[in-house]
Amino acid sequence: MFIRSERLFLRPGWPEDWAELFGLIDDEAVVRHLVRVPWPYHPDDARAYAARAQSGLYPHFFVTLPGAEGAQLIGCVGLMPDDHDPNGPPRLGYWIARAHWGRGFATEAARAVLALAATLGHRRVAARHFLDNPASGRVLAKLGFRSTGEIRPGASPAREGVAPTLGYALDLDPPGNCDGDRRSMVPVPRAA
Repeated sequence: MFIRSERLFLRPGWPEDWAELFGLIDDEAVVRHLVRVPWPYHPDDARAYAARAQSGLYPHFFVTLPGAEGAQLIGCVGLMPDDHDPNGPPRLGYWIARAHWGRGFATEAARAVLALAATLGHRRVAARHFLDNPASGRVLAKLGFRSTGEIRPGASPAREGVAPTLGYALDLDPPGNCDGDRRSMVPVPRAA
């Protein structure tokens, strides 16, 4: 699967992406806000992630910024099962390399994945952020997520111990139907 947004191109990772990925995510300032990324981050971690297979219900993407020199990797975004509620809604996860913070790339990439989530049949998406990462909370608010008020401990391998996280949820609209909703359509009389 590939997604094109206004400025970004989202694509699956390829095994040869590992070195570029490693160069971006081997940054404690990024990893300390992520719960599933090991720390310290090693080249083998990047190789494994770049080669990771896609899931039909939980796709993940490399976020790239197209330019005259080609598409530059700037982060990752995707959906994943919630470790605390495997039968619950998928959880949105994302990160953007520090050199690209503050330019709206996380919001744009996540918005594209949320549109795909509705197409895949998800009706709700959850998210969490560490309380000491208000920038992530602002991204979620721009996307329409609402705080659930649930604060729960979260662990990141790049942190010493646990830190509080705040939960969010977003109810998705079903994907558009160019033929209209059949339950609300007025029957068209047949010609005799």
